Parts: sequence; C-alpha cells; structure tokens
Amino acid sequence: MGMHIKKLKVRPKKNATNNLCAPQLATLLGCWAATGDLHSKTQPCAEAAETLFSCMRTAPMQKKMHRPTINYHLARLGKTIQ
Repeated sequence: MGMHIKKLKVRPKKNATNNLCAPQLATLLGCWAATGDLHSKTQPCAEAAETLFSCMRTAPMQKKMHRPTINYHLARLGKTIQ
C-alpha cells in the first residue's frame, strides 16, 4: 500500500565513492585464491601485499558526510503525513 505526499522529492544518490586501492586489493585476493597462501609468505603474494599496504598508506582519507537519520526525516514529514 503506497502513500502519495505532494511536494515530496527524492534526490538521486551522488556519485559512488571511488576506492583508490581496489585494483591492489583484487590482486592480493587473487593471489591468495590461486596459491592458498593467506599469510603472504610466498614472493608473489608478499609483493601484492606490500603494494596494497603502500597504496593504503598514501591514499587520501575520505571525509564522512553527515547523513540525516530516518527519525529526522520522519519528524520533518510528520506534519504532512497526518
């Protein structure tokens, strides 16, 4: 059962966050899957792990945006819904 509220607009989501170290993580996971070496003791996995760690050290930290809670939106729309 749907409800129609006049003047209610939903904004589309902003661009998805860009994970800068995703290729390095995929390489490390692929190496682990291929070799079964979860401790990165073999040379190929050790190199992939170091590449991922260096990427994570140098990648800029993303700031978290404040997102209003559902309770905020319910309180804001409460007068309209009643």
